[in-house]
Amino acid sequence: MGRLFGTDGVRGIANKDLTNELAMQIGAAAAYVLLKESKSAKATVLIGKDTRASGDMLEAALTAGLCAVGCNVLSVGVVPTPAVAYLVGLYECEAGIMISASHNPCEYNGIKIFQKTGYKLDDAIEDEIENIILDKAETPEFKIGGEVGNRMYCKTAVSDYIQHIVSVTDVRFEGMRIALDCANGSASVCAKEIFTSLGAKCIMLSDTPDGTNINDHCGSTHPEELMSFVKDAGLDLGLAFDGDADRMLAVDENGELVDGDKVIAICSKKMKADGKLKKNTAVVTVMSNMGFFKFCEDNDISCVKTAVGDRYVLERMLADGYNIGGEQSGHVIFLDYATTGDGELSGVKLIETVVKSGKKLSELASDMTVYPQILINVEVSAEGKKKYNNDEYIIAAVQKAEMELMGDGRVLVRVSGTEPLVRVMLEGKDIEHIKKLGEDIARVVKERLS
Repeated sequence: MGRLFGTDGVRGIANKDLTNELAMQIGAAAAYVLLKESKSAKATVLIGKDTRASGDMLEAALTAGLCAVGCNVLSVGVVPTPAVAYLVGLYECEAGIMISASHNPCEYNGIKIFQKTGYKLDDAIEDEIENIILDKAETPEFKIGGEVGNRMYCKTAVSDYIQHIVSVTDVRFEGMRIALDCANGSASVCAKEIFTSLGAKCIMLSDTPDGTNINDHCGSTHPEELMSFVKDAGLDLGLAFDGDADRMLAVDENGELVDGDKVIAICSKKMKADGKLKKNTAVVTVMSNMGFFKFCEDNDISCVKTAVGDRYVLERMLADGYNIGGEQSGHVIFLDYATTGDGELSGVKLIETVVKSGKKLSELASDMTVYPQILINVEVSAEGKKKYNNDEYIIAAVQKAEMELMGDGRVLVRVSGTEPLVRVMLEGKDIEHIKKLGEDIARVVKERLS
């Protein structure tokens, strides 16, 4: 069996890859590892979830594992992932667990674990948990009698999180007409109240989850309906969240997409002007558009690049003292206010910037010119993912494309950390040229790794 943890927790098809047995094992092992140093006689672990049908099932399994080793469980119900990160500290829990597969379809689910500090687990702790589950390196002690943990329910989690997000701005949004696409996920329980309490008039899309419609042709992975709606309705802007609301993409008044790169560009420029951009630096991943790096150069903002994954962005921010970073996909971390990417927080800070500037979102977004980009997701086998790095045919195909671009673009091919995919990304001046080059690489990847 391979590594359990990917770039964002444990993830797979519920009841197939992510079974109840595995969830119970993760609960017991995580509690055992995280609570070794706990001084509490019976520590509490907080559990939240998104709107997937399998959420209740996996929560029950996790709860069983946690209680079996003597932990109490505080169930907060359906909340965004960043709410779990925030509430762990607010409620003084020893750890937090979010049951979600983020932007993936409903048949997937996942387990994300947060330390009591509100930060996701580092690799060393994940490895320790894996060694217990996969290698039986240690055996958690299962309690009996009154030492077994109890399950409790929290009814104030959503309102406490809403209060936190509203508190990050002193700007009112009166006069703003916005659309909110909740992806039929976690944002459905709080997005409307957040933005209406700040004064905006909100029109809701995809905010009626039924357990199976999460991310289904809606939200940040499918913003097309939102783009059309904002333009046709003459709204000021729209915000699209993913299933667990830790990422956000915006839409301007013309129906044009404003991705994570542009959100970071807009907000970092404003933070620099206000003297709030720490070390005059923004942190992004290697997947950010070339246009973002040109924007930073033009605006005298330093830019740091990391590996793909918001965890690596966060690691660099914490290590070097930066306060804004994120990914093109819409994970944006405002470290002054949160320990992880937060879609609704990002939306609040973006609208705050729009209101303070007195400009349209399209005008602010135009400061960054996007280079033509293509992204091809190639489905590969589990064995294929392992072989990718050493395949000479794929390496040769990438080198050939790079030579053809001659410095007027770039090629980035990487294995997904969360899905059975190899992502082929190219940027350049000529969209038709990079499309052809990308398709050539994708064909080789398919042939070699399927």
